[in-house]
Amino acid sequence: MFASTFNPPNANATRRVHGAIGSWRDARHQPVRQQGRVTLDILERHRPGKTDPLRVLDLLIDQFNGQHTALEKTVSHKTRQERADFLRRFFRDLHLKAGFKKVPDPRNLGDRHIQAMVAVWQRERLAPATIQTYLSFLRGLASWLGKPGFIRAPAHYGLSPTEYQRHEYAQRDKSWTAAGIDIDTLVERVCAYDRYVGACLRLIRAMGLRRKEAVMFRPHQCVVPFEATGVPPERRQADHYVRIKEGAKGGRLRHVPLDTPQRIAALEFAQAVAEEKNAHLGDPRRSLQRNLRRFDYVMARFRITAAGLGATAHGLRHEAMIDHYMSKSGGASPPVRGDDQIPPELDHAARLSAAELAGHNRVRAAGAYLGQSAVMSSKTCKPSDPPVT
Repeated sequence: MFASTFNPPNANATRRVHGAIGSWRDARHQPVRQQGRVTLDILERHRPGKTDPLRVLDLLIDQFNGQHTALEKTVSHKTRQERADFLRRFFRDLHLKAGFKKVPDPRNLGDRHIQAMVAVWQRERLAPATIQTYLSFLRGLASWLGKPGFIRAPAHYGLSPTEYQRHEYAQRDKSWTAAGIDIDTLVERVCAYDRYVGACLRLIRAMGLRRKEAVMFRPHQCVVPFEATGVPPERRQADHYVRIKEGAKGGRLRHVPLDTPQRIAALEFAQAVAEEKNAHLGDPRRSLQRNLRRFDYVMARFRITAAGLGATAHGLRHEAMIDHYMSKSGGASPPVRGDDQIPPELDHAARLSAAELAGHNRVRAAGAYLGQSAVMSSKTCKPSDPPVT
């Protein structure tokens, strides 16, 4: 057992009513919602060739952009913004980059348009993940237009596997240790400059949080007893856990056990910084978006970038996942650090635990931090395939 001074939440504390405006969700920070949603019959009033194609695209975006491409659910505001920005740019680039005299009406989009833009992406040497995302956005547009299957497989457009296949497994160690950074010293320097950002970094290192999760972290309200987590009794690791949901990818809830001195110390530091009982771990004078920008500014100021020190703030999340893996594997390093001799059963268990800590549903997702195991490499590589590096 260990002693700590962290403050678990008051069981009788008043909870904010679902949907009520909170400190991070006041009207100034909400996206503007139009009162009248367009319907497809409105498009019939805008005949192809008679209406500005970008106007038609805006009607489609207004009607459908909140929908997920394949599932019956809505998508995040970030995805909506990125998809809308891409589609508008895509149609403009058909004229500016692909050589078409006019921007086509979305309803008249043809295979030749897709082929031409893929050729542009090839010339610009876009990353495989970017091309995959762009094709996914175009599949969404095709579904809005009632044309499922219109966007073909990448190979149809002349893309080679190296041009569109993502690297599901980490090819190199992106942690701060790999970049030669003195973690404790640098984090303390950041804390001295901006205690809010410094507290976020300590949480990222100790609990593997994402940037937004750390900024939206409520250090006084997020601590819950084990009995409130819903974790099976046989998997109990601590008396208290930290509840992570705000800012989480896809809104997926997870619980991180307060089972190490490092995690407890990071929590206590965060509680000292965020003095109000319901406060997030951001400067209360700033909105969420301004706090996220402040976080990025501080990272750039201390050269915590790929071009600066060779590691980003997300690299500290990689650090946390690798440390966690090593703690569960008896000290063995993950493949991304060159160790591929760990027994498969032990490797799987350590990967599963790391994936859960990261907030992922699939064990394979841990490979993005840990690299590909020897077992998975033997399953995915044929004798003629080049060796995985």
